[in-house]
Amino acid sequence: MKTHSCFLSLPALIAAMTIGFILLSCNKFPSDNGQGSLCWSFSPGIQTKAPVAIPDTDAFKLKVVNSANNVLYDGAYGDSPESMLVNPGTYTISVVSRIFSKPEFDAPQFGDEQVVVVKSGEVTKARLDCSQLNCGLRLVLDPDFGSKYPGGTLTVSSQDGSLTYSASENRTGYFKPGSLAITLNDASGSTKLLTRNLEARDMLTLGVSCPAGAGSQGGELSIAVDTARTWTTEEYEIGSSENGDSGTSKGRAYGVSQVKDHPGEKAVWVCGYIVGGDLSSSKNGIRFEPPFDSMTNIALGARSTVSEKSSCVSVQLAKGEVRDALNLVTNPTLLGKKVYLKGDIEAAYYGIPGIKNITEYSID
Repeated sequence: MKTHSCFLSLPALIAAMTIGFILLSCNKFPSDNGQGSLCWSFSPGIQTKAPVAIPDTDAFKLKVVNSANNVLYDGAYGDSPESMLVNPGTYTISVVSRIFSKPEFDAPQFGDEQVVVVKSGEVTKARLDCSQLNCGLRLVLDPDFGSKYPGGTLTVSSQDGSLTYSASENRTGYFKPGSLAITLNDASGSTKLLTRNLEARDMLTLGVSCPAGAGSQGGELSIAVDTARTWTTEEYEIGSSENGDSGTSKGRAYGVSQVKDHPGEKAVWVCGYIVGGDLSSSKNGIRFEPPFDSMTNIALGARSTVSEKSSCVSVQLAKGEVRDALNLVTNPTLLGKKVYLKGDIEAAYYGIPGIKNITEYSID
């Protein structure tokens, strides 16, 4: 009896091994020890409010960490494997376009973070939806600024550091989201002009002009917003009734997202949309649809479409004119309306930041 032996050529053997490796890397055949496959990819496009150059995503910094905080990968996205076999469990996949720890000029940061659960024998894909993580501020100084304020500069400060803008500076400074303070520095000293609270993706351009007579000997500095670059319209002029930090007037009212950062402040202005009422201390304790039963409280959101308690600010309606005017039981048409309230900020009221002791209000 004859026996037959079959040998693969070297090219065929290499091809077979390559196909096997690809199948394994894509986890078409789960491993015998119950592992699963973890993959990741970018969603099309990156969200930003600013017309800036988007960096090469292959150069993004990718990090993959398990629930025990063990780092499975930390390096360039372009050098990462297409997938990896991992034990069942929870994994955090994050990407950033650059490391950003302090204010810098021309340094937008993009990124995302996703938490996924990998199951035995299954392929889990993380889709990374990148957006701008920091905010930007550009100052446009009047051509006469240098002569009217010899050696003058503007400093923008945050909790992580500051940037100095000279009369010739035309770059955009980038900061972590939060409160920014703008200070004028000249021969007479330093004068705080204003503060602004910017969130991720916010891009603000402030035009700084010098009215006739301005300078170290007196006069005023006026600040206006370039509305072609920002999503809000505002004007600022030193000495006007609308001067001061955020919250000190209706025109400088805190937004809903800022309230949590100012617990304990008294007699400040807050604005938002009435999105619900009937508050309780439970996790989902806000009614967002009529009919409403309680006249003692309402909830504000940053938009009229907000429907999550964690995104709201609670408002106490004390007995009297304020309750009569703002409660949703007798005023159901107020749902979705924008209001301005002057009162005291509480760290927690019904489990979320709140406003009490309202003394003034305005309905748009």
